[in-house]
Amino acid sequence: MTDVTHEISAVRRALGRRTLPAGEARVLTISRVYDATLDDMWDACTNAERIPRWFLPISGDLRLGGRYQFEGNAGGVVERCDPPKSFAATWEMGDDVSWIEVRLHPVDDGRTRFELEHVAHVDEERWAQFGPGAVGIGWEMGLFGLGNHFKGSGITPEQAAEWMATEEARQFITRCSEQWVEADIAAGTDEAQARAAGARTTAAYTGQPVE
Repeated sequence: MTDVTHEISAVRRALGRRTLPAGEARVLTISRVYDATLDDMWDACTNAERIPRWFLPISGDLRLGGRYQFEGNAGGVVERCDPPKSFAATWEMGDDVSWIEVRLHPVDDGRTRFELEHVAHVDEERWAQFGPGAVGIGWEMGLFGLGNHFKGSGITPEQAAEWMATEEARQFITRCSEQWVEADIAAGTDEAQARAAGARTTAAYTGQPVE
């Protein structure tokens, strides 16, 4: 049984904007501290044999300049690599190209903070419809899986799919969506707009009607 409250409170979430050569982009940052050393964390995030134990099956060349592909999800190119501290890559789905950067920070007692930044050009209509939770919830599930991996209770993609149909998963997703709504409001989005977008995102992930 998952302690949903603990899982939600363990994560930090932030939203911002950044001006890129192609125009203004949205910046989503998510982070969490894990009971893992810096080297172990780096290996979990870059070892093709370990990544599927907490995220998704992956193929390709996980080296600087190499192209990778997550099964049924995004792919891209590794653009920067500074082991064991950080790496950056493109995040490509269909015609959409965005960018991710993972930064690892050692903290007290041999623990490590995992921080992921996702930068994307998002049209205002799409943002108004679903808000940050559309991307944020996906990363929340990744961080949740990483925590289970370090606890020795990682699950297969098939087991993850089964879990998604449970009431526990629906509660987790709903709470995550609520937290991204609060982050959106804190970043300056109109409260009513943010909550309406969050409701649509929760419904899309859980298959429940919009309330």
